[in-house]
Amino acid sequence: MKTAVVIGTGLIGTSVALALSRRGVLVLLEDRDVDAARTAASLGAGTLLAAEGPGAPADLAVLAVPPAHVAAALASAQRRGLARCYTDVCSVKAAPVADAAARGLDTSAYIGGHPLAGREKSGPLAARADLFEGRPWVLTPTAETGRDALNRALELVSLCGSVPVVMDPAEHDRAVALISHAPHLVSVLMAARLEHAAEDAARIAGQGVRDVTRIAAGDPALWQEILSANAGAVADVLEEYAGDLGAVIASLRALAEKGAALAPEASLALVERLHRGNAGVARIPGKHGAPRAAYVPVPVVISDAPGELARLFAAAGAAGVNIEDLTIEHSPGQPVGHVTLYVDPDAASALSGRLAERGWTVQA
Repeated sequence: MKTAVVIGTGLIGTSVALALSRRGVLVLLEDRDVDAARTAASLGAGTLLAAEGPGAPADLAVLAVPPAHVAAALASAQRRGLARCYTDVCSVKAAPVADAAARGLDTSAYIGGHPLAGREKSGPLAARADLFEGRPWVLTPTAETGRDALNRALELVSLCGSVPVVMDPAEHDRAVALISHAPHLVSVLMAARLEHAAEDAARIAGQGVRDVTRIAAGDPALWQEILSANAGAVADVLEEYAGDLGAVIASLRALAEKGAALAPEASLALVERLHRGNAGVARIPGKHGAPRAAYVPVPVVISDAPGELARLFAAAGAAGVNIEDLTIEHSPGQPVGHVTLYVDPDAASALSGRLAERGWTVQA
């Protein structure tokens, strides 16, 4: 790939452009918000597309626009002859390809795509050239997709450092409804419960509620577009979720009124739901796509000062222990925090001892 056009210079489009530019691809940028395109260009993502077009068709045009606008953007790009092949990066796949076919567009030169990467921030200033590295990038070819379009899309995925995953468009939409779109709404609804929470409750919010509500900080306008484009599949997931939630509420009401001794069925039903949660978490792939491993937490108290986290990592490295995962929780009103290192079970005891020897406070 020598040339590419990126239409839409938000977080994803600019990140794609930065990744391609870093690999030596000549990238031309276009956005209906000229200031956004200029900002992306100033970051080194490429140069602005001239009004008369690229001169010769680019190897690939990337349509980084919301799902409802993909077909219109594709129609405009094909009418102007911007590229030989086209792809998009939106999070819904069935509706755009159906819309493109209904408009009579050349779908042999188009393939849907969805990089599963993002940030809570939006806009070109939030973009990163390494945003997609190591992340899945779904491609959704149809029976009409030509070989050239598929190969160009695979090259794009490779240049961005991602891992290609091929799926059917409708299958993709059902999958993201389950693993992305519905979870976002659940996170939003949980976060909304905090809007009018008592000050004391908000002050003691810990890592659990932070984990559950983190993604609720996403851009509402963008998520309105995404959820509208995949509304049916998301509603299906939430309907099942509502049934589960209703059953849990019934169990809790019975336990509140009668107690566990007089409501054993409610207690068993609640435990069953908790076990199902364990089973579901176990289905999420672990490190390098392997089955999810059971790591042991090593909680460490750490001062909120420059270099302390690096010093902790260095101590773990000196102990010959690989940190598999970690969480950081800040202490309210105090210049300290709690870092929980997750390590292999065989290494936990040795790491705790070595850290304690070096003066770290390791909590049992």
